[in-house]
Amino acid sequence: MFLVDTNILLYAADRDAEEHATARERLEDWRHGAETWWATWSIFYEFLRVATHRGVLPTPLTLAQSWEFLEAVMASPSFGLLVHTIRHREVVGTLAMRYPGVRGNLAHDFHIAALMYEHGVREIRTADADFHRFDFLAVVNPLRGE
Repeated sequence: MFLVDTNILLYAADRDAEEHATARERLEDWRHGAETWWATWSIFYEFLRVATHRGVLPTPLTLAQSWEFLEAVMASPSFGLLVHTIRHREVVGTLAMRYPGVRGNLAHDFHIAALMYEHGVREIRTADADFHRFDFLAVVNPLRGE
């Protein structure tokens, strides 16, 4: 069981990315595999923001193309979205005390980590090294075969 981060989805969708072929292959393996995998709504919204942004991607997708990509992700029988539970407030409070140095742009990663903690998901597949700060997560970069 693992969560896939925004950057891996973006590389899989962006044909201009150097990492595209590897990310797309991994994504297809997960989509057709039996292992349970997750994302969050915040990951999906970040994907939509970046995938459609002319200043970020040389050939941005339209919102409709981006959503179609995410629909294909969600169509995988082994995929699910992590959402807040009644415990979310308590989990965020506990983790805020445990990681007092989190601020600014890291708040987005903190939210993802909190949802993972809340649901018992301990592995994140990402190319973002910032997740190493959360010692309860196993950070795996699927583009390097880690």
